[in-house]
Amino acid sequence: MNKIFPLAVIAFAILAFATLMLVILPAAQIRTVAPAEGLEPYTPAEARGRQHYVDLGCYYCHSQQPRSPDQAPDLQRGWGRPTTPSDYVYDNPHLLGTMRTGPDLMNVGVRMPSQGWHLTHLYQPRAIEPTSIMPAYPFLFEVKQNPDEDDVIVPVPPEYAPAGGGTVVAKQSALDLTDYLLSLDRNYPAKDWELRDLGYDREEAR
Repeated sequence: MNKIFPLAVIAFAILAFATLMLVILPAAQIRTVAPAEGLEPYTPAEARGRQHYVDLGCYYCHSQQPRSPDQAPDLQRGWGRPTTPSDYVYDNPHLLGTMRTGPDLMNVGVRMPSQGWHLTHLYQPRAIEPTSIMPAYPFLFEVKQNPDEDDVIVPVPPEYAPAGGGTVVAKQSALDLTDYLLSLDRNYPAKDWELRDLGYDREEAR
């Protein structure tokens, strides 16, 4: 009986130490990170599109964390500089991803700045890349025989046009998701000390 109390105290001390080091201190550090210069909060449309991105599970196949050259050739792939904590200030939850079945998307808004490209890609990825294994999302669109004046028409190649004819137009969900993808632009300069913390030297990379 006399041994139970010291063991309980030791167990509590270990738990408290682990909570402090693994939860409280990292959370305090994250809260002190300021937004990077050039980073803007998401607009309402972009925020809705981000939620669609989460709901559709896009982060299962796409990462949003270009890595330093000693970890992966992401810079040579054209995916942009390594990301830093200040690049994610407005992201909640963070969508870093765990695997890359598809390319990293952190700077897809820079690489592919065309709304039409993204809409076509969402409607039918094989219309953009014949060997793509990305699923199509036709439910984000509708087919109209007589589109309204304010409808956004999706450029679809003839071989992927609706079987019964008509014009493919984007629903608001497709437009919002595209707005979010176009907002993924972390092409502004990062602070040198943040890059050095990642083991990336801007001068050596030139």
